[in-house]
Amino acid sequence: MSKSYKPEHYNSVSPYLVVAGADNTINFLKKVFGAVELRRHSDADGRVMHAEVRIDDTVVMIADGGEGWPSIPAHVHVYVNDVDAIYKLALDSGATSIQEPVKKEDEDKRGGVKDSGGTSWWIGTKVE
Repeated sequence: MSKSYKPEHYNSVSPYLVVAGADNTINFLKKVFGAVELRRHSDADGRVMHAEVRIDDTVVMIADGGEGWPSIPAHVHVYVNDVDAIYKLALDSGATSIQEPVKKEDEDKRGGVKDSGGTSWWIGTKVE
C-alpha cells in the first residue's frame, strides 16, 4: 500500500486566507456555507495561527494576520445551490455587498460579498 502525499479527503489546491479576525471568518463560513472546522491551532493569546475548514469538497486554510504575515484581501469563488438565498444569508451574517446576484454572459448567476476579515466571496449558481 502506498502512502498518500496529502491528507485523506483533501483537495490538491486549497486557498490560504490570511485575514483580520480569523475567528470571525471561520464563524461566517460555518453560518453561510455550512463549513465544517477540521483543525485549529491558536497561540497563547487566542490568535489563530492555522485553521482549516471544509466547504463542500474544498478545504480552506485560514490564519490571523500579524507581524511578518499581514492580512491581505483575497477573492474566492464558491458554487452554491441557491445564489440568492446564500447572498442574503451572507448579508444577514454581517457581510457587505459587492454585487447583487445577476445573470450575465456565462451560464452562472453570480453575486459577491465581502466579509469582516477582508475576503471577497463570489457566490455562483449554474442556471443554464
